Amino acid sequence: MSAPANAVVPTELAKTKNALFGERMMNLGGPFVGLILVLAMFSIDPAVRVHFLTLGNFKLVASQTVIVALCALGMTLIIISGGIDLSVGSVLALTSVIAAKLIDTGHPAGLAVVAAIALGCLVGMINGGLITGLRVTPFIVTLGTLGIARGAAQWIAQEQAITPANPTWLNDLAATIPTPAWLLVSPGVWLTLVLAVFTAVLLRCTVFGRYIVAIGSNEVASRLSGLRVDFLKIAIYSVAGLFFGLAGVLQFGRLGGMGDPTVDVGTELDVIAAVVIGGGSLSGGEGSILGSILGALIMALLRNGSQQMNWPAYVQQIIIGVVIVAAVTLDRLRHRGR
Repeated sequence: MSAPANAVVPTELAKTKNALFGERMMNLGGPFVGLILVLAMFSIDPAVRVHFLTLGNFKLVASQTVIVALCALGMTLIIISGGIDLSVGSVLALTSVIAAKLIDTGHPAGLAVVAAIALGCLVGMINGGLITGLRVTPFIVTLGTLGIARGAAQWIAQEQAITPANPTWLNDLAATIPTPAWLLVSPGVWLTLVLAVFTAVLLRCTVFGRYIVAIGSNEVASRLSGLRVDFLKIAIYSVAGLFFGLAGVLQFGRLGGMGDPTVDVGTELDVIAAVVIGGGSLSGGEGSILGSILGALIMALLRNGSQQMNWPAYVQQIIIGVVIVAAVTLDRLRHRGR
């Protein structure tokens, strides 16, 4: 005798639930597996291992991760919503130049921080406004603002680095050796971790976070459900701009109190790669803050390990390119299977 039709439905639902649970576990565990593989790869050579697997080197890597990790927090929100932002590197340069310019002209460091963060938010708001207002894909809009922000940074800095004569407390935010020493790692690392927890709560436990996932999962259905998708997109890009502006301030400190309009060319690729390696989907609707932080850490370890192996810069670029392609390929295969 054949099973009743209504008995098939629970079976299929159970299979679907099991498949989704397995996929969720793979998304969560994938970045950890990648991290272990990177650590193992650079620990094979004993001559490198004695320097690579040290507390001092991990502190260095943590401070090197801060810029990409902060930007990855904002990029995670954008990618989950189904968008992308290619202007990150240029916004970093612009906001760091603004901070340096204000400090160099005698303004307090606190004002420089507020101005840099506000400027990052403004650029994000413009990106979101153009994307929703012109109905143009985020790739094209942010490619345009990439050039505009970079040009503005060079214009403000008159095509040269700005180095204020008097150092400020901003110089210590991303320092490898923290001040005070009991912090163990730079203040920027702790700030990034606090903001990561805040962003994770925002994404998972608030209505705004659920709207972000809904828009990325199905924008048409979100509009039909009554969500103000255009307004929400502008808000998402604006919030991400806050992170990019703050990262610009930390970049100013990381350079020893200098605003350089030529830095961070291509940083947006590292940021996008960190999110994708961490389980974010370029199709939208998927991603996690923990995964993005681990993805940024993996990128930093790849660069640090390559330098300790004395590999040329082009080898580092090839390795990172392969990692990006592999992460995107896995993402596409996962969705094709679904």
